[in-house]
Amino acid sequence: MLDNQLIENRFVVSRRRTGFGDCLWSLAAAWQYAQRTGRTLAVDWRGSCYLNQPFANAFPVFFDPIKDIAGVSVICDDRINEFSFPGPFFPNWWNKPSIDCVYRPDEQVFQERDELSELFQAQGDVGAKTVVCDACLMWRCDEEAERQIFRSVKPRSDIQSRIEAIYQERFAGHSVIGVHVRHGNGEDIMDHAPYWADPELAMRQVCTAINKAKTLLHSNPVRIFLSTDSAQVVAYLSSRFPNLITVPKRFRSHQAGPLHSPELGVDGGISAILEMYLLGRCDTVIRFPPTSAFTRYARLFVPRVIEFDVNDPSRLILIEGVSKDL
Repeated sequence: MLDNQLIENRFVVSRRRTGFGDCLWSLAAAWQYAQRTGRTLAVDWRGSCYLNQPFANAFPVFFDPIKDIAGVSVICDDRINEFSFPGPFFPNWWNKPSIDCVYRPDEQVFQERDELSELFQAQGDVGAKTVVCDACLMWRCDEEAERQIFRSVKPRSDIQSRIEAIYQERFAGHSVIGVHVRHGNGEDIMDHAPYWADPELAMRQVCTAINKAKTLLHSNPVRIFLSTDSAQVVAYLSSRFPNLITVPKRFRSHQAGPLHSPELGVDGGISAILEMYLLGRCDTVIRFPPTSAFTRYARLFVPRVIEFDVNDPSRLILIEGVSKDL
């Protein structure tokens, strides 16, 4: 059971069921608000797209347990199932009877995202005992909050061991260019859509970016590591760049949707973490498209990043301390 002291506390609940990039970035926004207002942070990733057990909290399945992040008390395990967070709640929608909260239309989610954004930007607090962050909160915190979350939240120890083993076997002694290609594989890719308006052109652009990255100054022999959600992308780039490094994993069938799916179970989530953190250990990372939260970790920690301009996907930007055209 939770301590009586926690029951008297005020809470920020970070609820996400999406890919790890979104989950961690949104967690950073919730953490920053909890730190500023002296609240306990609860990580509630039940119903995760990586699990087929609706009441299992995905956080302890994939990440080491944690009790504190820079002075903020954290609840991140299945105790979530034992506890009813105290009201009143913010946003106000969460004050409805539980049965009425089961169905939440997209319009409501977007409205709550905007309400939370206004609250965070105002740098104030609300009288509610519990603030529920159940929306995508990318760009709702500063980069130092994101870095704090990535420094504090660590993959489960056995997953970390697999990351290190792959690094030592495939990366060590090389300057590695990491390439992340978010294809979508038939999902509604929203902000990513302009990058895939012409799929053949998109793949040529990725090849151009790789070739330009190879011409940059490297301290060791160059290898290329590919992370993608599409078997077709693997086939295309493998045919053009021999000895491409990939992590063996299951792909969903063509146009069946993204890899963050309960269909792939825990193994799908582990594959995602392996690739996310391996991208973060590359020397250069190419992000296609740069709107994908999956590469946010790499964007913050890799010394050299190549992105495609959001307003002009044909334009490459080199980020190496200061952004410049490539």
